[in-house]
Amino acid sequence: MRILLVEDDVALSEAVCGYLRAKSFVVDPVDGLRSARAALAGARYAAVLLDLHLGDGDGLSLLPLLRSLADRPVVIALTARDQVSDRIRGLDAGADDYLVKPYDPGELLARLRAIERRRGNDAPVLHLGTLEIDLARDMVRKAGAPVVLTSKEWALLRVMASRPDRIHTRETLQDALYGFDSETDSNTLEVFVSRLRRKLGREYIQTLRGLGYRLAYAPEDAA
Repeated sequence: MRILLVEDDVALSEAVCGYLRAKSFVVDPVDGLRSARAALAGARYAAVLLDLHLGDGDGLSLLPLLRSLADRPVVIALTARDQVSDRIRGLDAGADDYLVKPYDPGELLARLRAIERRRGNDAPVLHLGTLEIDLARDMVRKAGAPVVLTSKEWALLRVMASRPDRIHTRETLQDALYGFDSETDSNTLEVFVSRLRRKLGREYIQTLRGLGYRLAYAPEDAA
């Protein structure tokens, strides 16, 4: 699941990113409203962790944009103020959930897992030849046998399998692997694509020179 973290506390942002990435989430951290709007224009998110008190404005001002998105992410508002009026203000403005800082990372994880389960009920099972990719259960089978993937291999495959009809650019796939805040070697993506090809079969991931990658997909393969 891909998450946008809007938080201008650098230490907290780094701690949350490290924790969630260790749990196999893809996290893109940004430090304000302007960078959040840029991130939302370039990627799709299942959830947004939104600090309400940012250095460049009120986090609630981002909610109209979030509500207007076709694939509306779940919004968890974050604030240091443990005031009922503050919580009501956030929920009335369109936030779906609320956490008061400092929050327990286990509680945040539980809420994100609940979002995954709800969204997973609608996730498709994709069939490509002898491959079966189950996005709801994070499972891949090849000719009926399970294929074991690492968390980063899953992050890469999930992006491609969620839109199998689309060509995915190098930038999009690198963001899925590491988020917006990490610098990666130019060959890192090719390493993970190569690993996926060894596990799934070279024929299932196509390279479109100068454009990116996509799954070898035909509409009749979708279940």
